[in-house]
Amino acid sequence: MDVECSTSARSKDFPVSYLRNYTKSAVEKRKVTVSEIDRALHNLFSTRMRLGLFNGDPTKQLYSDIGPDQVCSQEHQALALVAALDGIVLLKNADRLLPLSKSGISSLAVIGPNAHNSTNLLGNYFGPACKNVTILEGLRNYVSSASYDKGCNNVSCTSAAKKKPVEMAQTEDQVILVMGLDQSQEKERLDRMDLVLPGKQPTLITAVAKAAKRPIVLVLLGGSPMDVTFAKNNRKIGSILWAGYPGQAGATALAQIIFGEHNPGGRLPMTWYPQDFTKVPMTDMRLRPQPSTGNPGRTYRFYEGEKVFEFGYGLSYSDYSYAFASVAQNQLNVKDSSNQQSENSETPGCKLVSDIGEEQCEHIKFKVTVSVKNEGQMAGKHPVLLFARHAKPGKGRPVKKLVGFQTVKLGAGERTEIEYELRPCEHLSSANEDGVMVMEEGSQILLVGDKEHPVTIIV
Repeated sequence: MDVECSTSARSKDFPVSYLRNYTKSAVEKRKVTVSEIDRALHNLFSTRMRLGLFNGDPTKQLYSDIGPDQVCSQEHQALALVAALDGIVLLKNADRLLPLSKSGISSLAVIGPNAHNSTNLLGNYFGPACKNVTILEGLRNYVSSASYDKGCNNVSCTSAAKKKPVEMAQTEDQVILVMGLDQSQEKERLDRMDLVLPGKQPTLITAVAKAAKRPIVLVLLGGSPMDVTFAKNNRKIGSILWAGYPGQAGATALAQIIFGEHNPGGRLPMTWYPQDFTKVPMTDMRLRPQPSTGNPGRTYRFYEGEKVFEFGYGLSYSDYSYAFASVAQNQLNVKDSSNQQSENSETPGCKLVSDIGEEQCEHIKFKVTVSVKNEGQMAGKHPVLLFARHAKPGKGRPVKKLVGFQTVKLGAGERTEIEYELRPCEHLSSANEDGVMVMEEGSQILLVGDKEHPVTIIV
């Protein structure tokens, strides 16, 4: 009710009369309280009041004259490009195939059902784009004679015409395949049944890669994990880029990255699971692994199965090196003044975070400084992710968890230092079997890139 979905969407799934027909009955059956309805109404109308919708003539109010010229200002369009550039993830770049040379590519084949469709860049819940540019059009800004073929009948790819794409691959200098998903495969109230690419997409990709003169570039659109193990392991597929649904500037962003005008730095926001993960029932929502049922766990924190690509993964045209420059605390003592274990904790060597108390939790915060160097020849915008894990895995502990991240801009050969504030009661605690946050005695490991640093906890 707070967001009015059921009263504003006119469809068979969200009939306009839903609240009108069922709210009174829900109150009478004590499934909803009047106070809950009042809270929702308060949220709705307080926002409308802030917008000035009750201040008289709506055409004379503060936000009444916002038009396309303001929405599509140069500043906003520049921000759309930055968002797209920052979000694109380089998943594979064998033998540094990317970036392509602007002068070295005389002919280009662009193939795939997502290559020449600007709507598929927008995903779901979007307004009219200020500019509609397809990926094909973006690439033609660099290779004007780029040839194109759809390859599949649509993104579902129930039929694939391989003859022309294969011929293009055999004759053109470079091939870029633009595949993946769209809203026919995933959206609100439409779940995917598989993690593999739809229909005959894998067959088309493999056939084109085999025929190409040199390793191809595979671009994937889509908002959820995809099992592209076949492409990851195929030596004729040199590079893989995941663009998500990058918005109106996505085509321009992809072209800039492919031709080296921008150094990619995006990281995956979720783990990409293999197709076998679909065997775990959707009704089994336990996060921790359950070997007896075949559930390998969920999310990067607990999943213990094979990964296609993991949360936080992403390559760059530059290599980066890390070092722990300083860690203010190598040992944390969270014993109380009586040096007694928490009376409420039934597990030896554990202390409830609630028993440590806000004051001590605040007191034991400490700084971690990480040194980062761009070892490459190209400037880059680089996210630095700081993780923590328990030194002894198992017993329901997370495999690791993200405790901080910052983005730095570094020129070629440049070094800088990043400071994180670590809050042990939040970052070095974990939930026990009852869902209560506890701190365990022993060693926690801080991780950044390939570097580790131990922190000892005494409870």
